[in-house]
Amino acid sequence: MNVPGGPRQLLSVNPATGHDLGRVAVTSAEEAADRVAVSAAAFRRWREVPAPRRGLLVRAIADALRRDKARLAALLGAEVGKIRSEAEGEIQEMIDMADYAVGLSRQLHGLTLPSERPGHRLLEQWHPLGPVLVVTAFNFPAAVWAWNAFIAAVCGDTVVWKPSSKAPLTAQAVSALVEEVVDARVAEVDGRGVFATVYSDEPATLDGLVGDGRLPLVSFTGSSATGRHVAVAVARRLGRSLLECSGNNGVIVDETADLELAAQALFFGAMGTAGQRCTSTRRAFVHRAVLPALEARLAAACQAAPVGDPADPATLVGPLIDEAARQRFLAAVAAREAAGETRLTGGRALPGPGHFVTPALFRAEAMAARHRDEVFGPLLTLFPYDDFAAAIASHNDVPQGLSGALFTRDLGRAERFLSAAGADTGLANVNTGTSGAEIGAAFGGEKDTGGGREAGSDSWKAYMRRQTNVINDGAALPLAQGVRFFLPGG
Repeated sequence: MNVPGGPRQLLSVNPATGHDLGRVAVTSAEEAADRVAVSAAAFRRWREVPAPRRGLLVRAIADALRRDKARLAALLGAEVGKIRSEAEGEIQEMIDMADYAVGLSRQLHGLTLPSERPGHRLLEQWHPLGPVLVVTAFNFPAAVWAWNAFIAAVCGDTVVWKPSSKAPLTAQAVSALVEEVVDARVAEVDGRGVFATVYSDEPATLDGLVGDGRLPLVSFTGSSATGRHVAVAVARRLGRSLLECSGNNGVIVDETADLELAAQALFFGAMGTAGQRCTSTRRAFVHRAVLPALEARLAAACQAAPVGDPADPATLVGPLIDEAARQRFLAAVAAREAAGETRLTGGRALPGPGHFVTPALFRAEAMAARHRDEVFGPLLTLFPYDDFAAAIASHNDVPQGLSGALFTRDLGRAERFLSAAGADTGLANVNTGTSGAEIGAAFGGEKDTGGGREAGSDSWKAYMRRQTNVINDGAALPLAQGVRFFLPGG
């Protein structure tokens, strides 16, 4: 959107009401390049700040997030349509990620390894990598930035954020909070230039950032199609990419499963965040013996689910992000009906303002090509199965590989699902759903999901460069592997 006499602006629209929330000025390609330059200059200073001191700045940001949690959650919920508890949960996830990063700032450990050469010591250590580009999507407009930014910051990196153009106000609010903390803490730890934000919906600006050799790591969250474009562009300059792309997640429910537990997980997995999570459950393979009971329970839940104003505490399913998303959802529903699938309930557009649909539940006899595509909306398809091995094969028969789950009381099947011959997903769960990953473990998937890992475990290593060191404290210079080579004339 353009304002006469001013820069282009990104318009933020409430997806529940259609009302304008506000505007944010678009960052030009030239301004974006300038912010990378500032970030690169700040890195040269920040990398020499002791990691525990970097953690002090992140801790201060966490305190500010605690202070402003309710305000930020209200804005986030209004901008992307998240129900109140999920919006508050996203800000809490930022706080938890910051706390995790503070602890990590004292644990960026290397290794001491045995050397085969006498008088030598062999080491591995980790150094800051450089400015990191973080590109985030609308469905988690704040938390995914925190996953990257807080870990990168304690690792000694600076961060350039390119948020979704559909959630610019949330990014602006978070960036303003961070800037306030940085300014207030300069005397304690100089974090000026560590965090920068670029607001744009222009492909050329993103391409310029992705191709910028001053950004050694690009962390991208979004569609697999755009992820491929990013990966190629970064690889062309021999940079690193951390990709979190599409999901198309499956659940297997066998005949021994606790059906109430499975129903709860499937309902949240498919309908939570209006089905707009990369970890949302799209497909459920249910043993034929228990399918009627589970189907009835899920249909009743979908019919009873309150759909509407996400600010209302009673609401469970808010709007889709925009009208284009709603039309894609309705097209996926129509394709399933045209192919002869049984619509059990839902899948309708609701009248009035906002981009609302009713939670859709389908039953299909077998997987088809249409089920291999990710549908970003509250849609779940149930498939009957008779053979457990065939169910695992169907579970894996999609291009994406993010999250999967099995509900069973059979220990052997649980172990099989988690084995190398089981789920081919980065996240694989037993008796809990595909959504709701905790920050303490690494998050990410395989295949078209991109292979990236963020958040906990040793994901911090993606934001650092590994260096192997050899220290010789003796007067001799023995070579490895028994090689003998002498200085002539000695």
